Amino acid sequence: MLTFLRLVYILWIGLRYRLDELVLSGIQHPWAHALLKIACLGRRPRRARGERLRLALETLGPIYVKFGQVLSTRRDLVPQDIADELARLQDRVPPFPSDQAADIIHESLGKAPQDLFARFERDPVASASIAQVHFAVLHDGREVAVKVLRPGMREAIERDLKLLRTLAGLVERLAPDGRRLKPREVVAEFDKYLHDELDLIREAANCSQLRRNFGPDTGRAHLLRVPEVVWEYCASQVFTMERMRGVPVSQVDRLRALGVDIPLLARQGVEIFFMQVFTDGFFHADMHPGNIYVSDDPDTLGRYIALDFGIVGSLSEFDKNYLAQNFLAFFRRDYRRVAQLHIESGWVPPTTREEELEGAVRAVCEPYFDRPLAEISLGQVLLRLFQTSRRFNVEIQPQLVLLQKTLLNVEGMGRELDPNLDLWQTAKPFLEKWMHQRVGLRGLRQRLDQEASQWAQILPQIPRLAYARLNHPDPGPAMRTELERLRRAQDRSNRLLAVLCGILAAGLGVAVWALTRGGGV
Repeated sequence: MLTFLRLVYILWIGLRYRLDELVLSGIQHPWAHALLKIACLGRRPRRARGERLRLALETLGPIYVKFGQVLSTRRDLVPQDIADELARLQDRVPPFPSDQAADIIHESLGKAPQDLFARFERDPVASASIAQVHFAVLHDGREVAVKVLRPGMREAIERDLKLLRTLAGLVERLAPDGRRLKPREVVAEFDKYLHDELDLIREAANCSQLRRNFGPDTGRAHLLRVPEVVWEYCASQVFTMERMRGVPVSQVDRLRALGVDIPLLARQGVEIFFMQVFTDGFFHADMHPGNIYVSDDPDTLGRYIALDFGIVGSLSEFDKNYLAQNFLAFFRRDYRRVAQLHIESGWVPPTTREEELEGAVRAVCEPYFDRPLAEISLGQVLLRLFQTSRRFNVEIQPQLVLLQKTLLNVEGMGRELDPNLDLWQTAKPFLEKWMHQRVGLRGLRQRLDQEASQWAQILPQIPRLAYARLNHPDPGPAMRTELERLRRAQDRSNRLLAVLCGILAAGLGVAVWALTRGGGV
């Protein structure tokens, strides 16, 4: 009943903000235009369509705000006016009262903000769907940003997740592709990441890990800056980190005025994404422009700054190898290898004809090569691949849904920075180098180094284990004797069973003969 009422509420919000007009106006069909005239009844909405959509998403809650954040980066799929309005969801969601933020800090850290910090700015500097941020100064002079979780978030998310689970169950049972798409598993994956985002201690740990992955000793510090965690001022509802100064990545004109090399910045963004995915298997999975800044400090000018670590993704070694081989096969236009990888991984039935899948993938991807990013919509490529995969019963992998979302974010940012960026040529050299390191002598040496600690414990034991094995009586003769005994017992059982079957058959024959004789009398 609660789920049904929530669905009714969502429909009511849609009608309140006249989203029916927004949907019907985008459908090119005579019936849609007729319904639009009936729905409007001669009235026109007072607000612009983008503003109405943004307000509706803000009213519905954090899940819908996140949906709007993703849409705002896809200016190739969403009209310009709507994308501009949805971009306000990235860091300009209406804040909650500062008194509530102070109470949460007091409850979580045991002291009021004015006692914990030398200075605490009560007005938030940024407000997002899950939390808001206040600037502060520690007593030792360090400038920090204090992130405070919105009150009532867990209840709001649980309410919407119930609705998503219900809808996923209906899709799985009723839609032709329901089982293949695994909607319930996808919702479960979404559930996991949303609940992870509600625990700010987990977010602080994610931040610390990403900072370590791009630390000074990694050779990648020139690509990405990650704030330092101030662990003494962290709790499940409060996350305190080093204050970072920079320019939002979406403000291209301002970056250009500062002297930032925009094409280089776009290429480095793609490299950072692939580095996190394939080298670390641990990637920032909420890379919309509100969370990515560019340093304006003269010492680190043009370096990316990552913020908001509530959603991160991780991949197994199998997933990384499989994805890297798929990407390389795509970049090399080796569609036969793409088909083989799908069959080998079990993502398509083993009876799938390799040459048919190869031809289908070629028809989707070939038209998009040798074109600048401005003329390529990865969203459209994925949509066509999805439509093609239906023919071959390709199973959607829930663990890769987050990666697909992040890839769309990266494409959206790359499109804003440099429309002429060639996504394929930027990623291909990195993946080739990565694969060479994995399968070459360097990769072998790295894996031996990783296993060295285990081998150091096992190797000294090998002589003793070998002596014990050689000194142990050979179990072969005893095993052969036991097998022979079992064979003879099986033979006796078979002979006894044959005799019993013969007796039973003879008894049945006598019974039938007797009945026949009796019938004749």
